[in-house]
Amino acid sequence: MRARVVIKLGGGLITKKDSFKSFNSDIVKSLCEVIANIVSEGISIIIVHGAGSFGHILAKEWRIAEGCDSEISTEQKDAVDRIRSDMRELDSLIVDELFKQGLRSESFPPSDWATGVGRNFKGCLEKFERSSGDDIPITFGDVVNTADEKEFGILSGDDLMLRLSTEVPDVTHSIFLIGDAPGVLDMPPGKGGELVPIWSPSTEISSVHHSEIDVTGGIRLKLDRAAEIAKNVGEVWVMDGRAPQRIQELLISGETIGTKIVAG
Repeated sequence: MRARVVIKLGGGLITKKDSFKSFNSDIVKSLCEVIANIVSEGISIIIVHGAGSFGHILAKEWRIAEGCDSEISTEQKDAVDRIRSDMRELDSLIVDELFKQGLRSESFPPSDWATGVGRNFKGCLEKFERSSGDDIPITFGDVVNTADEKEFGILSGDDLMLRLSTEVPDVTHSIFLIGDAPGVLDMPPGKGGELVPIWSPSTEISSVHHSEIDVTGGIRLKLDRAAEIAKNVGEVWVMDGRAPQRIQELLISGETIGTKIVAG
C-alpha cells in the first residue's frame, strides 16, 4: 500500500483573510518545499485549500452561502463569477509554487465537477485516486451549483476533506493546517489558550466563529469533519501551517506539536 496524505491548506494560512486577495507567498513557498520533500519519500499527496480573502469577502458581502436572493440575484450571480475566477487565480498561485519545487499538479475546481453543498455533495472523486509520485491533485472550497431553488452555494473545503479522506483509497493521514495557532486551543487564539494535544467530540473548548469574515463553519465545522474522518483514518491532525516541518516530523516519527483528532 502506498501511503496517501490529504492536506488542507487553510484560507487563513495561505491568505490574509481581512485583506482582499492578499496571498501569503512566503508561507506557501515553505509549505510547497515541505510537500516536495514528502513526495520525494514516495508518499502520495492530495491538496485541498481554503478561500481566505480570495473568496470569503465577496461571498460574505453578497450572502452567497444563503443561495439566490431574487432582490439581488443579478449582483449575486456577478459575484459568483468573480469568486470562481478569484479562486482559480489563488489556485494557480499554489500550482506555480509547486511547479517551482519540481512537482506536477492538476487542479479540479469544484464548480466544474461538484453539485450541492455540505457533506452529501454530488461529484465523482475517482480523479483524485490517480495521485502518484509527484503528480498532485488539487481542489478547493468553491461556489457550486445546487439542484434546488437556491441555485448556488458554498462547498466548504472541510466537506471536501471529509469525502476525500474517507472515500479515496489508502489515506493514512488527514491533516488540517491552520495559520493562527499550534493546533486546537482550549480558548480562542489570542486569549491565552493552551494547546489541546488530543481532541475528541467530548472535549470542551471555547471557540469563536468569525462570522464577519468566515462564511462556512469555522473551527467547529473543521473539528466535526475531522472527528468523522477519524472513524476511518488513523492519523487526523490540526497543525500549525506556519511550521510546515511538523508535517514531515509527524510522518517520520508519528508525533509532533499539534492536535490529534480522535473519533471519541
